[in-house]
Amino acid sequence: MTSIPSFSLAACAEMLFQELSFVERVRRIDALGFMVEIWDWTRHDIDALAGTGATFSSMTGYIHGRLADEAGTEELLATAARSIPVARRLGIPRLNLHGTGLNAQGLPVTPCWGETGEMWIRARDTLNRLADLGEANDVVFVLENLNAAVDHPGVPFGKAKDCLALVRSVGRAGCRLMLDLYHAQIGEGNLIGLLREALPYIGEIQVADVPGRCEPGTGEINYPAIARELGRLGYGGTIGLEAWASEDSEKALERFRAAFTL
Repeated sequence: MTSIPSFSLAACAEMLFQELSFVERVRRIDALGFMVEIWDWTRHDIDALAGTGATFSSMTGYIHGRLADEAGTEELLATAARSIPVARRLGIPRLNLHGTGLNAQGLPVTPCWGETGEMWIRARDTLNRLADLGEANDVVFVLENLNAAVDHPGVPFGKAKDCLALVRSVGRAGCRLMLDLYHAQIGEGNLIGLLREALPYIGEIQVADVPGRCEPGTGEINYPAIARELGRLGYGGTIGLEAWASEDSEKALERFRAAFTL
């Protein structure tokens, strides 16, 4: 009897099959039976991506902007609105958000070393406005946690507990949590406890192992235990591999699938 994955699985075309053109990466991931994640849509040929016939899971849901200051909020909302037609063209259900825009190196365009009460209030209000956009256009904006210790120093609202608090405070179908377990493990940990608390608010889960940000089985996170807990909790959503391949990309996808096959 052949085991099948217990969850909908996706893989990030930005990080895998680096030897191929981007469109060919999408085709390869799709051919291997995974949904496809992309990042900044402005860097890609949307017509070519649509022509692949692939099923896409998520993409970055804005071009520029910040979550928690007046000028940045208006820019974020404007570029989020521009992103929606692209998402709908590609059939992408989830549009990813961060506390602030990131540059090509993943560093915050506007670093922040501590959130004020005013920032928390504005962030919640901005997410409410994004939820309005999402609900009016049948997409979901998902707020992703990012670690500040290794990959994204100076990012505001980077902790999983902070993203969860914001999403919970909004309490809208158009605003959910993109729970990245790689980022959460760095500096927070207690992943199973986090999953239990966050479950009602999760839009999608992303994974990679620690250290190294490669596929499950290359580091310290017990992803088979995570998978069993998600099965026990009744999670039926998407799990995305946002990781580098430790050896080759096809083997990384095999390891990812095995970790989430119950």
